[in-house]
Parts: sequence; structure tokens; C-alpha cells
Amino acid sequence: MRARIGTALLFVGIPLLFAGVALGGEGVQVKITNDGTQDVVVTVYDLNTRPRHVVLENAHINGFTSVPVNVIADAAGHANIAWIATSTDGVTVKC
Repeated sequence: MRARIGTALLFVGIPLLFAGVALGGEGVQVKITNDGTQDVVVTVYDLNTRPRHVVLENAHINGFTSVPVNVIADAAGHANIAWIATSTDGVTVKC
């Protein structure tokens, strides 16, 4: 079941806008940051691999905490990821 996109998703999207380009065939390091007070559970997929590779699975990220992950770079040196983020609050679940 997919819930509507909420503010919890912003903590993941904003750092991805500033992800660097990989040089020399290296991977790209992306920092997943929870910039709110509510804890979240995050799963991150690397879309540059076939089949998609899970790089972070059901990780519980506390408020104001960051988790670095490494993903494979495409031919242009950019990361291509997808994620699912849900709150840990059983009453007001967001994603």
C-alpha cells in the first residue's frame, strides 16, 4: 500500500540534489538524512544495477541523523536511486 507523499520524503530528496558526479568509475556516495524529529524507516534501491539492488533495507533513521550509502554510477557518473520512507508512528503513517 502506498501512502501519499509527505514531508518525510523531503529529507531524502534534498540531499540527492547535491550528490556529486563519480570520477574514474567510482561509485557515488549519497547521504540519507532525516532532518525532522520523527523517526523514519527507509529502503533505498540502486536503479543503475539490473536487477535493482537494495543498498539500505528497512533502516530505522532517528531524527536529525544521516546514513551514508554507496551506489553504482551510470555512464555519465550519476547515481539513479529510488526510495521508500515511512514514519514509525503507527497513528499518522506518512511516506
